[in-house]
Amino acid sequence: MRERGRTRRLLGLGARTGGTLLRSRFGGETDWRALGEALFAGLSELKGPAMKLAQIMAQWDDLLPPDLADELARLQRQAEPMPWEGIRRTLVEQYGELDTHFREIETRPFASASMGQVHRATTHDDETVVLKVQYPGLAEVLESDLSQLRRIMRLGRWLKVPQARLDALFEELAASLRSELDYHAEACALARYRLRYAHLEELLIPEPLPELSGPRVLAMRYVAGTPLRELEEADDALRQRVSATLADWLTEELFTYGELHADPHAGNFAVDAEGRLVIYDLGAIIPVPEAHLKATMQLLDATLAADPMAMDDALRRLGGRQGQGAPLALYRESAEAVAPLFEPGPRDFSDVRVHRRLRELTPKVWAAMDRLQPPADVLLLSRTLNGHYWNLVRLGARLDMHARTRPLLAWAQR
Repeated sequence: MRERGRTRRLLGLGARTGGTLLRSRFGGETDWRALGEALFAGLSELKGPAMKLAQIMAQWDDLLPPDLADELARLQRQAEPMPWEGIRRTLVEQYGELDTHFREIETRPFASASMGQVHRATTHDDETVVLKVQYPGLAEVLESDLSQLRRIMRLGRWLKVPQARLDALFEELAASLRSELDYHAEACALARYRLRYAHLEELLIPEPLPELSGPRVLAMRYVAGTPLRELEEADDALRQRVSATLADWLTEELFTYGELHADPHAGNFAVDAEGRLVIYDLGAIIPVPEAHLKATMQLLDATLAADPMAMDDALRRLGGRQGQGAPLALYRESAEAVAPLFEPGPRDFSDVRVHRRLRELTPKVWAAMDRLQPPADVLLLSRTLNGHYWNLVRLGARLDMHARTRPLLAWAQR
């Protein structure tokens, strides 16, 4: 991944993004499609931290300008693959002669992402496996890229984003990227999750193959599936089944095991031929302390009660409230926006009225960041839960969130 001009290109993309945001803020004409196309072209080739940040942004596609969201979403499914020769060198470093282990390896990747790409292969026993291959030289350029990304993120100060918010976002992103380089940890997470959730018949997690894995190659049994983003027009019964599975798994993950899958972009999920939810990537798993969970549920309880002072108290327990003067009006508007999803009976996650209110709240939340300023761990939890929420939106989920949350709210009060 070492290439001349990499830093210059990253800074150029950052300057273009900052200029577009400034024009938008001050009422100028903004070509979001052109910006999105430039970001897609540049980041899909450069890979690494900046591309990962764009993928995170794409998780909130309903809150971004539609033209920009469309282009960023392509990074989750159509990123430009790295040439085969660079990937082949990594495979040879891992296996030596490839013919010794594989009858065939597809040179075109099965999937391309920010930190690596996945190739299908066939063993001499005619078993189809997938090889997740880390991009060559990624570890060496990661810290340099992170330094440049920190410089780019300073553009946020032009938009009056508090430095604490920018620092928290950067630290969360940096920790996530560093953890994704550890393929041994991901293999262990795959094995742990397969055992832990074996009772969930509607959930499928690929089996890691330790004998074929190494520091920069993670081998797994191949599991075919339809990407989550392609299910938006699928049979409604299937989408509701998958939605319930996703919600059940997340609830158990959080409230039974105190962990959370922290990379919820739609490219990491699929549905197999039997309608089971497939989780392909477990490179980012975060611990969620019980105290955080209880404070989060207490915040939800206060929100549903439309009690702004109790909301402020819960935010303080989460460490997500600093500065003087609670933004009580914002709390009231937030409660009004969220409440419809938690009324008794199945609630439609694709209800555009909810999305519209959330979109209208976004600039008000940013304007109040001098008083909110959540710490990095709270920011990561919030970002992750939002990403999973938007996956339910894409599926058009209809879930009885009132019934699902009642026992959790009671648990938080104990």
